[in-house]
Amino acid sequence: MRDALDQKHEKDRERRVEAVKRWVEYIQSKPPETWGPQQNAVVNGQLDAAQAVDISASQRKHVKDIANAILTERDHSDDEA
Repeated sequence: MRDALDQKHEKDRERRVEAVKRWVEYIQSKPPETWGPQQNAVVNGQLDAAQAVDISASQRKHVKDIANAILTERDHSDDEA
C-alpha cells in the first residue's frame, strides 16, 4: 500500500513539473499582455478559494504562527549567509 502511494505521489510530482515547464514555454512564447491576465486570474482564484475556507480563529492563528516561524527562520538563515 505504501509503495503504491509513493508511486502516486511521484507521478503527481512529475505532472506538476511538466505543467510548470509547459507554462514557462508558454510565457516565453507570448507577450506579458497575453499571459499576465491569465496568471492573475489563477492567483486570484487561489486566493479566493483560500479565503473561502471555513476555519476557526484558532486554526487561522496556528497557520499564521507557523508562517511567521518559517519567515523568522528564513530571515535568520539569510543573516548568517
